[in-house]
Amino acid sequence: MTLKVAIVGVGNIGSIHASVYKENPNTEIVAVCDIVKAKADQASNKFGGRAFYSVQEMLNSGIELDLVSVCTKGEENGGEHYLPTIELLKAGIPVLGEKPISNNIEEGKEMVELARQNKIPYAVNLNHRFTPAAEKAKDWVENGRLGKLHMINMRMWINNPVETSPWFHMRALHPHSFDVIRYFCGDVRRVGAFMMKGEGRAIWSNAQVMLEFENGAIGNLVGSYDAGASYGLELCEVVGSKGRFVLEDACEQLTFYPRSSIETESYSYLGGMRSFPETFKSRINSFVDQLISGVSFDQVDGSGEDALKAQSIIEAAIRSFETGEIVDVKDIELISGGIK
Repeated sequence: MTLKVAIVGVGNIGSIHASVYKENPNTEIVAVCDIVKAKADQASNKFGGRAFYSVQEMLNSGIELDLVSVCTKGEENGGEHYLPTIELLKAGIPVLGEKPISNNIEEGKEMVELARQNKIPYAVNLNHRFTPAAEKAKDWVENGRLGKLHMINMRMWINNPVETSPWFHMRALHPHSFDVIRYFCGDVRRVGAFMMKGEGRAIWSNAQVMLEFENGAIGNLVGSYDAGASYGLELCEVVGSKGRFVLEDACEQLTFYPRSSIETESYSYLGGMRSFPETFKSRINSFVDQLISGVSFDQVDGSGEDALKAQSIIEAAIRSFETGEIVDVKDIELISGGIK
């Protein structure tokens, strides 16, 4: 089976998506779309497929589509995701969106609800969970190797000098962080946050977020747009009653530390994955495989709903910082009776 694919928004990230689809023997790029005509034309020449300059033009053409990547950007990297996603979901077409699902939580809720109502698979590029190292760590958690979960410590930081909205750091970077946190430890119940502006900054570029989980575990996130690249992108430590693991930079190093022994178990570059950019391929191809296998809309791995829950934690953190109070995430994420 070959899926007929389109990419909406063919800038840097859209081009990465297109490159993955072009290499996948189970996908055929039949359309590329961008409101900047030159970008669409250039992508068509490079990756194949017919060039379009709006989603409606593409839908009205009658072209057959089995999957569309929405790689638009906009304010806080999510401001232009809503309209093309809604147009495609209304047309009954599965979507793989970029993160954040939206920088507007209400728009994110509407997108997830529409996909649910129409029973359409809707995924988001939460690629940090789609690595052999993360999957092995998840297996340890699910099979009880860590025992009862006690806490998670997460760090994600990069050197990003961009100054846009006050919340650019939180809304653009930490959908990844909170998705990884949820992937390993489950839903978050309550959030408390502190933030500061780095030297010379106009935005809240550093954050410390405290977490309480539905299962009773606790945790924290340290995030920054002011850290140097040499410090490493990401570190995740999950601690349980029987042991803990440390996962470095999404895929590069995974180590298990048993509680009752000094012996450790370490893996480097599991599955041959050596660096973060490779995670795009594993994530995109995973959704392709799910669609080919006939995945149900409510069984998508790294779904729009997962992305919305991560974004709800971000909005709870922002509210906590603004009010100085501990915030219940359910107050943020309620949608038509609640996210299920």
